[in-house]
Amino acid sequence: MELPEVVTRDEWREARLALLAEEKKLTHAKTAVDAQRRALPMVLVDKDYTLAGPDGPVGLADLFEGRRQLVIYHFMFDPAWDEGCVSCSAVTDSMGRLEHLHDQETTLALVSRAPLATLTAFRERMGWSVPWYSSHGSDFNYDFHVSNDAALAPVEYNYMDEATLRELGQEHFVSNEGHGASVFLREGDQVFHTYSSYGRGLEPLLITYHYLDLTPLGRQRHVSQFRHHDRYDGASGHSCH
Repeated sequence: MELPEVVTRDEWREARLALLAEEKKLTHAKTAVDAQRRALPMVLVDKDYTLAGPDGPVGLADLFEGRRQLVIYHFMFDPAWDEGCVSCSAVTDSMGRLEHLHDQETTLALVSRAPLATLTAFRERMGWSVPWYSSHGSDFNYDFHVSNDAALAPVEYNYMDEATLRELGQEHFVSNEGHGASVFLREGDQVFHTYSSYGRGLEPLLITYHYLDLTPLGRQRHVSQFRHHDRYDGASGHSCH
């Protein structure tokens, strides 16, 4: 990769101020988009989902842990795997202290289709504290379009149908696991779905990228080239595409 030009401090400052103006435009644009996201209409979740948690079966409302908002990260973990998606693992590494979210009436949880015992073992290996639930045997993953099986439900990923996914060369999402994030709001006994995002829409959750974006060498690897944090000796596992 070609390194930046070497210049005087005054020349650097001039270039930095020009970039700052562009950064401000991006900040203002993000503020506007965030406002549009908050204003999205919402949909009542009227299906009863049963997920597996550490204390037994739970419904979607239970995942809120008594708070008003719930963010679910759909962690890509096929029931046949013995370890989770590498890229999803990098996202989970970035989740940090959940108390900051809890103070804002928001719960963060992971949901995957692998059996709970598999998820629990991997969670302990990774040293994570974020709550993790299994949707194994449930429609949950299919209804929120992070698992695809045409025999069970119409194929859809990132708001694209099967034909569009194939046209774009994304056949791996046609009959496979995907990753995503979904947001829910609780009003009394009712739960509403307010937002879901997939693909590169999840990049804001991958903090490593944002640090690398500040550096001259930038993102030196594609997201699929991440490794589990205990395997940076050259080994790797399943990756999100």
